[in-house]
Amino acid sequence: MSARHTARATAAVVAALLMIALLAPAAAEAHGLIQRANLPIPEWLFGWAAAAVLIVSFVALAVLWPRPKLQEVTWHPLPRGVGETLGSRPVEIACGAIGAGLLGVVVAAGYVGTANAENNFAPTFILITFWVGLAFTSALLGDVFRAFNPWRAAGRATGWLVARLRGGREPAHRPYPDRVGRWPAALGLLAFTWIELASDWGQDPRMLVTAVCGYSALTWLAMAVYGVEAWCASGETFSVYFNLFSRISPFETRDRVVGVRPPLGGLPKLDVRAGTVAVVLVMIGTVTFDGLSQGAVWRDIATPLEDDLISLGTSLASAEQIMATLGLLACVGAVAGFYTLGVTGAKSVGGNFTVDRLRKTFVHSLVPIALVYVAAHYLTFLIFEGQAIGYLASDPFGQGWDLFGTASSAINYGVLSQENSWYLEVAFVVAGHAAALTLAHDRALAIYPQPRLAVRSQYWMLGIMVGFTTLALWLLAQAGT
Repeated sequence: MSARHTARATAAVVAALLMIALLAPAAAEAHGLIQRANLPIPEWLFGWAAAAVLIVSFVALAVLWPRPKLQEVTWHPLPRGVGETLGSRPVEIACGAIGAGLLGVVVAAGYVGTANAENNFAPTFILITFWVGLAFTSALLGDVFRAFNPWRAAGRATGWLVARLRGGREPAHRPYPDRVGRWPAALGLLAFTWIELASDWGQDPRMLVTAVCGYSALTWLAMAVYGVEAWCASGETFSVYFNLFSRISPFETRDRVVGVRPPLGGLPKLDVRAGTVAVVLVMIGTVTFDGLSQGAVWRDIATPLEDDLISLGTSLASAEQIMATLGLLACVGAVAGFYTLGVTGAKSVGGNFTVDRLRKTFVHSLVPIALVYVAAHYLTFLIFEGQAIGYLASDPFGQGWDLFGTASSAINYGVLSQENSWYLEVAFVVAGHAAALTLAHDRALAIYPQPRLAVRSQYWMLGIMVGFTTLALWLLAQAGT
């Protein structure tokens, strides 16, 4: 790219995005960031700072990143045999046994433990330790869920046993349909988040673990039909979900050897089979609804409509579930529409790419955004309420046990101040969107024949990132309003 083109692109981007930056903090300020804490700087500065960081990041990438660097990354095994040991079959078997054992404990706790969800091991483990904790663990340490996956472990063990009974012959499986792809995982993710956000099953341990049992039965049936690895790669909801986050991690397992690669290095290699875009959009859209549902804006929208449903004979609980379901679907649809708008704009710069091609080509860049949405909305939930797993683990069935000497411990709410949690959440939001910009810019350089076209296409992607950043900050402000 020539210096003249660079200067012109820089000026255009700065001018356009300063206008967006002017709007972003106003939207955040209007919905009560003051609910967070008495911060030492004005709240609107967070919106300005976030937009400014993205502008500077975009300009820096346009000028200093002229060639793709992440499409092919280096990988090195962990030294001194550590990588081989961690990826070995005995370690995998041990991890799988732990995962299967935990699944059994969770199901038993849900049925025999107390009916009070806050004092029952199952809801805390499922909704906090597993759902939130493993998302962060995957982004930091790689695809650890693959090793601990209880459904995969049980499926592989059953397959091994059947093969032994058949004289060493592996059971036959149907080819997994390419057209189905990851659509089962997308639907499963939407169903799980419905349970978490729209139903009251999270407050009913028995109902929650009954859903777990139903999911387990469907998963093992699908594994019997298509094979364990084929189903885990495409259809098993949590394998797909945590694997997407693990691609951010600097750790990757290849041929049973754990090694290191550059952070974010696993995302450009994502195979975007059918349904992959839907999975990522559901990841972002469902957390968006979670943030929206905690604030006054959603109450102003939902309450009158719930009253109308009640006047038609619907119970209060059913009316709330109906509205939450509609809100959940609407947020996923809005995120999908916003992303489609961005890639449609990118199509207009040239290159003869279809909207569908661009939608698939850049979807990997949204995964860091999905992670920081989880971080912004659930990190403090994990830090505080997640401590409960310590004392619940000592007495998982509510029998008065103290297996680990932690039954009398309590949640320490002083480990992170309200002010520092806000700083941390905003930092996650900005860092994640800057990472998304980097991934999108690198991919644009790889697919467009001219750097000028690559940069022009990213004007639209930058608009997407600024939009998602503004939305994230606004949703944070909604909490407690």
